[in-house]
Amino acid sequence: MNCKRQRDIENAEKGKKRKKREERAELSPLLEDEDVKRGVKEAWSQRAQYSHGGLELDCHPFPHCIIRNFIQSDSFTENLQRELLDLNFHEKSNDLYKFNQSDDLKKRKEPHITGLRAALFGLFRSWLGEVLGVELEPTVDISCAKYQYTDVLLCHDDELEGRRVAFILYLVPPWERSDGGTLDLFSTDDHFQPHSVVKSLVPSWNTLVLFEVSPVSFHQVAEVLSEDKCRLSLSGWFHGPSLERPPRHIEPPFPRSPHLPRDETLLLEWLNPLYLDVDYQSQVQQEFEDSSEIQLKNFLKEEKFKEVSEALRSTDVQWTKQGPPNRRCYEVASLESFPQCVSACWELLCSEAFFLLLSNFTGLRLHYLSPSDEDEEEEKDQEDEEEREATGSSGDTPSANKNNKEPSTPVCVGELRRWAHGGYTLLHDGDASRAEYALDLLLPLSCPDWQTEFGGFTSYVANEEDEELLMVYPEENSLALVYRDKETLKFVKHINHRSSTLPFGDSCRRAVYDLSFVYYE
Repeated sequence: MNCKRQRDIENAEKGKKRKKREERAELSPLLEDEDVKRGVKEAWSQRAQYSHGGLELDCHPFPHCIIRNFIQSDSFTENLQRELLDLNFHEKSNDLYKFNQSDDLKKRKEPHITGLRAALFGLFRSWLGEVLGVELEPTVDISCAKYQYTDVLLCHDDELEGRRVAFILYLVPPWERSDGGTLDLFSTDDHFQPHSVVKSLVPSWNTLVLFEVSPVSFHQVAEVLSEDKCRLSLSGWFHGPSLERPPRHIEPPFPRSPHLPRDETLLLEWLNPLYLDVDYQSQVQQEFEDSSEIQLKNFLKEEKFKEVSEALRSTDVQWTKQGPPNRRCYEVASLESFPQCVSACWELLCSEAFFLLLSNFTGLRLHYLSPSDEDEEEEKDQEDEEEREATGSSGDTPSANKNNKEPSTPVCVGELRRWAHGGYTLLHDGDASRAEYALDLLLPLSCPDWQTEFGGFTSYVANEEDEELLMVYPEENSLALVYRDKETLKFVKHINHRSSTLPFGDSCRRAVYDLSFVYYE
């Protein structure tokens, strides 16, 4: 009798544990309505609009669906939120995003997480597959994200092998557009590249948003501007056959130019005399060759630097926004609209004398007068030949067997850029295949009181690696030189809302200006 009672107790405890492992998630009754399913399916296939109760389908700029009150039970949703907030989160930050993400939720045992996962990748997956007319795989792909002040996810299309539909379930406090964190949808141009935000979805409690992953499904999570709210969400993908992708658009390269025929008079007029001292140039070269980068502070004469900075802030320079948003967001000045002093500074960086100075700073062959490895080899060959003649030995000299190669002409390409809150550049799939050996030059012209936490720094990373090799922070009148190889890529980190706290007056004065050049041997 005692044994039977003990078995009954054990069975009851096992039942409790099973119950604890999963709480059933009852989803919106709209998903059980056959008329709604039929309406959504027809509208999706025809790229039309449809709405019924708390469900809305819109196909502009690409098919997406909003389902409010996605989970029926308020208590389930609140308990789900508590379980998610108790998870361990890890800060994620690279060129594309900054936020906190949980571990994969595929195998979590919390009862409400387990229940929602079962409902999403069970009944809801079946409903969605019928609507789309495709068979979605049972693959579970889900995680939790926390976006807080200044967190952001920049423009991208979500395309990755197997992803067919993306979803986001919001568990947020009362949220306003002014809090940021909207899900922004982009229109696309004739090259299937993102153009501009045409729709912004404000997060709301217990609302599910899903959209079809395609070559034009460009979207972003706008920067969170609220300092006290947390944008908590569950997100992931339903996997299935991918949509056909057109050939990727390849941007034409920026035109490169050889040096301008200007002599050292420009250097004497513009540069801090310290950097014209031959011994100091040798010291700079030794340091550069050790680390492949250097920052030369107070590079321009103080009066010249002030003249250029003030001209940029006060003159009607013509600026053009650079895109597309999945690659970059900043402004470039038209060369024809440069103030006279800015044109002179531009000529300085393009001049023959400056190419030679860079050679002296770096040891790179950016001028025909600068020594090269080939010169050293020829000098050694000459010494060997003289030694053979002195000893009477014979034989072909190595230099006689070499092919005479014409030296390449050093060239450069540059931009005068204006940065503000929201500016960035992103790494792109094609960057690695087009990477070259190059010398980067960056001269910030106006960035007073700039702080690391604002973003806006240039980050160098190894191809296919997350680790940052080097970060170059904006510092007024500090010339940064960085030599990169074919395995090194760079981006400018998103400039966040904290930069708006700088004590400037108008928006022009809140902007940051720099000259960015790339030199090729």
